Amino acid sequence: MDKERVKKLVRELIIEIGEDPTREGLRDTPERIANMYKEIFGGYESDSELSVQFSEDSDVVVARNIQFYSMCEHHMLPFFGKIHIAYSPNGRVFGISKLVRLVEKFSKRLQIQERLTKNIADELYAQGVKGVVVLADAEHLCMKMRGVRNDATLSSSAYRGIYENKEEKESIMAMIRRRPTDNSL
Repeated sequence: MDKERVKKLVRELIIEIGEDPTREGLRDTPERIANMYKEIFGGYESDSELSVQFSEDSDVVVARNIQFYSMCEHHMLPFFGKIHIAYSPNGRVFGISKLVRLVEKFSKRLQIQERLTKNIADELYAQGVKGVVVLADAEHLCMKMRGVRNDATLSSSAYRGIYENKEEKESIMAMIRRRPTDNSL
């Protein structure tokens, strides 16, 4: 990303919406936005985080409530929520931090939720696991603050491998949606 060009474009945008970019509150805004864009769109520069795996036999691994923030590619407004990942290892497991980084890799891009869900499932499945389920629940500011102005949330899912089978899919969905009984979790 060309930070100086982004600063120039933001300055021009400030002028176009009728503001004065030299005003005290806006003077550093182009710099702040350029820095923010580098951070929130860092997924374009991210490599696969799944290269580190551990030998371990396990039937199913479920990571719930992985928080994410992304930007809608249609209106460049945020959408955010939780992603739940379940996979059936094939003798190797991933650390939970690797799953979080995988979510960040794809969420830190101009995106739509359905593609985000699919990209995570595809990359995890490509690592040789027996099956993957990715569920995403999100709120979209492009819908809340403009257009229909509604608080509806969107859920999306992607199933790969053994979880494309109806019985396996139902079983894993029940496991993902089950709430832990320990109050400390």
